[in-house]
Amino acid sequence: MSEIPTEPASENRSAIETFLRDRGAAAMAHPGGTLLEHLIRVSRRLAEWGVRPEVQIAGLCHATYGTDGFAPSLLDLTDRAVLIELIGERTEALVYLYASCDRAATYPRLRGGERPVFRDRFTQADLQPAEADLRAFLEITAANELDVFRHNEDLAARYGPAMYRLLEPVRSLLSDAAWEAVRRDLGTSSEV
Repeated sequence: MSEIPTEPASENRSAIETFLRDRGAAAMAHPGGTLLEHLIRVSRRLAEWGVRPEVQIAGLCHATYGTDGFAPSLLDLTDRAVLIELIGERTEALVYLYASCDRAATYPRLRGGERPVFRDRFTQADLQPAEADLRAFLEITAANELDVFRHNEDLAARYGPAMYRLLEPVRSLLSDAAWEAVRRDLGTSSEV
């Protein structure tokens, strides 16, 4: 058995937030304030939706390596062991999956009834994530985008309908609470 925890202890959350702050997240601009404020809101929303603690922590750390939609990173990929030590191997793998998603290649592959092929933007490799990982990815995606849209009306108007159309076919992979939030926040402008 690995000595690396698969889930961080709840008291580790303050250490994780300190890590993010020390890496510059509290000084990095992001819709709704700073990147750190955004990350905390995403994690809280995931907790409200009742997702597993490892997914909540992955949501808190989802931009550590940057994302396809937010280039700045807090940690170089060569230093993944640092994040693994802090949040555990399983949770870091979810952070990596989210950060590595090549959205232009992966998003069109998200269709109901089939497991999509993901493209890793760092390695250009294609992979099929396990269903639990896909569910975590989609929960983090929904929480992330809803928070961005709530704090930036222009982005909401420009990309909200497309995000709804992206998530609607795979809604069975989202928790009921996540789908309800997507439907409530994005559905009315998208269902026309």
